Amino acid sequence: MSLDPDDSRPPYQQVSSSLRASILTKKPGFETGDKLPSGPELAKHFGVARGTVDKALDLLRQEGLIVTRQGSGSFVRERTSRPVGLRPHLEAAFEQKHVTLDFAGFSSETLHNALIEPLDKVRSGRLAPESVAVRLLLPDTSAPMAVPVLVDGLQDEAALRERARDIALTNAKGIAHSVEVLAELGLVQSASVEVKVHRASSLFKLYILNRAEAFFGFYPLRERTVAIGGDSHTFFDVTGKDTTLFHHAMGPDDSSLGSQYVQQAQTWFDSVWSTIAYERQP
Repeated sequence: MSLDPDDSRPPYQQVSSSLRASILTKKPGFETGDKLPSGPELAKHFGVARGTVDKALDLLRQEGLIVTRQGSGSFVRERTSRPVGLRPHLEAAFEQKHVTLDFAGFSSETLHNALIEPLDKVRSGRLAPESVAVRLLLPDTSAPMAVPVLVDGLQDEAALRERARDIALTNAKGIAHSVEVLAELGLVQSASVEVKVHRASSLFKLYILNRAEAFFGFYPLRERTVAIGGDSHTFFDVTGKDTTLFHHAMGPDDSSLGSQYVQQAQTWFDSVWSTIAYERQP
């Protein structure tokens, strides 16, 4: 397999992306515990120098996807309960024919940013899923919430909730436009983005990719001061960009820790979505 000459990324990133996708989708020979082909074999396979392969493997080791044993080679590592970055997994998810993405959290700002690269690749023809379905589960900001609240007495402030609503709405609309335009352009057969809200305050975020991987993280809270309508407000707020995500993937059988976590996360999301969540502008 030669590299894509139209891909602007350095060769080592292209190699790591291909290997990452094989690992995350559990292709034969890339399942948990499997030994990866040797460096020379990979170099021949991709038509690159050995040093390029070494850099690609370094990236995968940093992400915790593989482990190298001295004198034995590199092996696919068990992928449960450790901090990871979302973006490479999103890209791998879009290599599947049918992409499903469920998100629950305070707003979808981080998700909006992380989707830019895989959606760009769909538009350029480098990724070609047949369908993309996104569900966003967000808090209803029309009523008082646990956060954001004023530092002084933990009092509710409508202006802060309106600000949170604007952030969530902007990103939800951005995701909807970016995904749904794929179908309008004929790049995918179907594309949909659904948004529901619920009355619980979101103190954690959850992503579920293709019903096979789950990413969970707690929102840290911090004190902030912003000016809204000429008035200064000091309040406690969630900090989504500082959230550490932990990755769980479906394992070789339903009894594995990863499989149980993903299944329970999906069950929780589906149950909230079908019971206490409702359609309303976030």
